[in-house]
Amino acid sequence: MKKVPTDEELKEKLTPQEYLVLREKGTEPPFSGKLLHDDRTGTYLCKVCGNELFSSDAKFDSGTGWPSFDQAIPGSIEEIPDDSYGEHRTEIVCANCKSHLGHVFNDGPTKTGKRYCLNSVCLDLEEKK
Repeated sequence: MKKVPTDEELKEKLTPQEYLVLREKGTEPPFSGKLLHDDRTGTYLCKVCGNELFSSDAKFDSGTGWPSFDQAIPGSIEEIPDDSYGEHRTEIVCANCKSHLGHVFNDGPTKTGKRYCLNSVCLDLEEKK
């Protein structure tokens, strides 16, 4: 397991928006994320702990305004029922540090049928050389 920074360390390391989304389950505005249209090849990592989450091969344009993927790296995320805002959704968090990443929906256009909808501020891209 990767080391998880304390909340005090994260408040120093992260921007206020990153902290709000990752640690307080916020959401970045749609179409605002720096990774939305990024088509570089590599692995998407958790911004808090560096855990490998998604391959760029799994990324697709869902038209929703957030980076979307059709599958996670096995064991990298956990799914949690989320009944906030009067709707039933499934939250996804980093399996290592439990940081909020976004939600998963069963309306994806690929063979997996999944749409992992992520906040760009939760991710770093480790580009493949």
